[in-house]
Amino acid sequence: MPSFERRDYSLSGGVADAVALDGERIERRVEERWWSPEIPRATLKKLTRRGDREAWWNFAPWLLLLGASGLIAALSWNSWWAVPAFFVYGTIYSSSDARWHECGHGTPFRTRWVNELFYHLCSFMTLREGYLWRWSHARHHTYTLMVGRDSEIDIQRPANLPGIIADFLYLRGGPSELARIVRHAFGVLDGDVRDFVPEGERAKMIWSSRVYVAIIAGVGVWSLAIESFLPMMFVATPRFYGGWLHHLLAMTQHAGLAENVADHRLNSRTVTINPVFRFLYLNMNYHVEHHVFPMVPFHALPKLHEEIGDRTPPAYDGLWAVYRELIPVLIRQARTDPDHYIRRALPETAAV
Repeated sequence: MPSFERRDYSLSGGVADAVALDGERIERRVEERWWSPEIPRATLKKLTRRGDREAWWNFAPWLLLLGASGLIAALSWNSWWAVPAFFVYGTIYSSSDARWHECGHGTPFRTRWVNELFYHLCSFMTLREGYLWRWSHARHHTYTLMVGRDSEIDIQRPANLPGIIADFLYLRGGPSELARIVRHAFGVLDGDVRDFVPEGERAKMIWSSRVYVAIIAGVGVWSLAIESFLPMMFVATPRFYGGWLHHLLAMTQHAGLAENVADHRLNSRTVTINPVFRFLYLNMNYHVEHHVFPMVPFHALPKLHEEIGDRTPPAYDGLWAVYRELIPVLIRQARTDPDHYIRRALPETAAV
């Protein structure tokens, strides 16, 4: 089996630096080159309208399910019932990743402080330090899948198949993310972080990282003091043992698609999933729509899909349709051809 040199996905510098894109040079106004469909102004205004009620219809049941599943899991400790109980709790807990993401965009709640409260709570739950990841994700949206500019290209080429599988238990990304939080707690920042986190935000990031470390260490000391791992089953570790569903869904966003193209229809996927997964994932299965108009709240993404769906590639019909196409591509990228990728066909109405 041939071996391939791993590509350098590290960031190249400040936003004024140019990157290669289809033979052209693009500068700091790269976002102006992205494909953007024409939508009546009144329609777009309606779609981007935020409201607390719509957000609470998702977040309140999620909190109740989280609390109820956690209580059942705690009561089942020291019995075999703890295995399925914590599986359910961990899965619900790890769906905080979708809520971290949406609150980072500031779109779910109209009330800003509520949005920020959930953002930082879910950032901790999913082990994504809030101040760092707010800027990291802004970079991701500006330079989606542009090598050397996007800080969040998770499935890199050649594909790391063992790493992809390990991340169903967050065993690849998790330890490195925890290590980065610890480094930041001591004020040690690498070049990539300095590239996208503004200097004025770095002190907040460092102090936030120290809070994360203090909480996790405190719960660890508590577990040692009572000689039980139970407290740790509710903090930090759920992101590992319960992260399978988030990884399964997040893989559908960009994996195997084109790099270095200024068209989200070619580097992002929309896929239909069942209502339970949509509830936990906050409609992020409408990922083309989300990238085209990132300020549209999660609850309006299905309506946005109806509005622009005739100008985007057809949505994949379920997770199996995605993975049936994706798995052979990842294997080929890993073993024989790192340059291979999935080419999405655009409809005839794509230009408007």
